[in-house]
Amino acid sequence: MTDSKFEYWRRTVAPAAVAASLLLLWGTAFAQTKQANERQEGRNANQDAKQEARSTKIDCRQENNKSNAECRQDKRDTKQGGRQEKRDIKY
Repeated sequence: MTDSKFEYWRRTVAPAAVAASLLLLWGTAFAQTKQANERQEGRNANQDAKQEARSTKIDCRQENNKSNAECRQDKRDTKQGGRQEKRDIKY
């Protein structure tokens, strides 16, 4: 009698439990991958904005003959635009 209960469990319950576990893990892995991609896109947008801000500031100083302080706000505005783009990607 004990062998038959074990056999029943082994043939019916165990495969169902394994299948349910695999489905749960697959769903979790997919969600983490999507979130990871969004984070990476956000970081890339932020890094691009930083580089663009550096270029903006250098160009401002060279082309307009402005002081460092006068060009600083342009750099800040450019970086803020990158932060907003990052927020748009993530949320």
